[in-house]
Amino acid sequence: MRVILLQDVKKVGKKGDIIDVAAGYATNFLIRQHLAVKASEKSIEVKNDQDAKAASEIEAKKAEAEVLKEKLKDINLTFYAKPGSDGRMFGGISTKQICEELKSKHGIEIDKKKFLDTSPITTFGWSRPRNELFKGVIANINVEVKEAR
Repeated sequence: MRVILLQDVKKVGKKGDIIDVAAGYATNFLIRQHLAVKASEKSIEVKNDQDAKAASEIEAKKAEAEVLKEKLKDINLTFYAKPGSDGRMFGGISTKQICEELKSKHGIEIDKKKFLDTSPITTFGWSRPRNELFKGVIANINVEVKEAR
């Protein structure tokens, strides 16, 4: 029996796959547990419509991420930190602080967990931490750390 999986099923297939399984397994387990539906012309048509809609949503999100990447190129964030006696910086500027600064000053929200450079900025001067806004869209954020007086 041909079925369309509604969820990932271990050792059977991924969500959205159209697979052939034994009729008893399909009716008694997959369909009864709402893990699959019978693959009819109508259900395949609905699946194709959902796939097309999901693909267009992904393209829209990627385009939105590209626009945000261009916007981030022109933004410079400035932080102030205390210097030590040897001229090195006390503490560091974390990804959380960068996200909060972007949100408060520029109204831009990015995910702090998507930073590719996870270590805090611990030197004075310019740094360019990278953030993956969307799969394959990586933005550089201009951060300057100055000595607080």
